[in-house]
Amino acid sequence: MSKKLEKKQQAEEEIFLEIDRIYSISDLGLTTALATAGFTLLALDRENPNKVKFVFRREQNIEKVADDFWADRLVQNSRSFWDNLKNLKNRLHSDN
Repeated sequence: MSKKLEKKQQAEEEIFLEIDRIYSISDLGLTTALATAGFTLLALDRENPNKVKFVFRREQNIEKVADDFWADRLVQNSRSFWDNLKNLKNRLHSDN
């Protein structure tokens, strides 16, 4: 096996081992809320050309914040939310 192939396989194994440490979603509103709440956005997964997934580091309370968002209980600074939405849209349309 070539060194390049070995490195690729090793990277894929590391991703598989860390799958329980990520939180992946495709909703822009929830993504903006999580970013505004201070959760770490790791990457944009563009594997599906029709839908981008936003990949967060799974941190304590991320699911609670998501549940509060969907239940309309999440209170956030509107200016921060708007700034994060603009930044995410720029990233969404500029990353390839």
